[in-house]
Amino acid sequence: MASSGILLLDTQLLLRAAFQPERLSSRTAKLLRNRGNAFAFSVASLWEVAIKSSLGRDDFQVDPRLLRNGLLAEGYNELGIAPEHVLGVAALPWLHRDPFDRLLVAQAQIEKITLLTADRALTRYGTAVRAG
Repeated sequence: MASSGILLLDTQLLLRAAFQPERLSSRTAKLLRNRGNAFAFSVASLWEVAIKSSLGRDDFQVDPRLLRNGLLAEGYNELGIAPEHVLGVAALPWLHRDPFDRLLVAQAQIEKITLLTADRALTRYGTAVRAG
């Protein structure tokens, strides 16, 4: 999976891209339209959606199976959670407390890909993270 040309979308951007593309920044929308870019989603994002959807949250009324199928149909790469990703979380400074976001940062760093995120606070983790 390692490739510098892959953009890993965080959960919020995945949901916007799938269901509310009008809420994407113009820069992110342009990136997503560019078929020269490769995109990925993490199983961690599906896990987050599954948990929050099962809690009945209004902002996560999404079937994670349908979301996954739609992303795969659109050509997104699926990034599983490897032991190295989990162990990488332990090495991260505590610049952000959300466990899902921290796992996405670790995945991006370890896989040498770029995490595209709606959360500007994550950009403090350095070059593996880019605001979207």
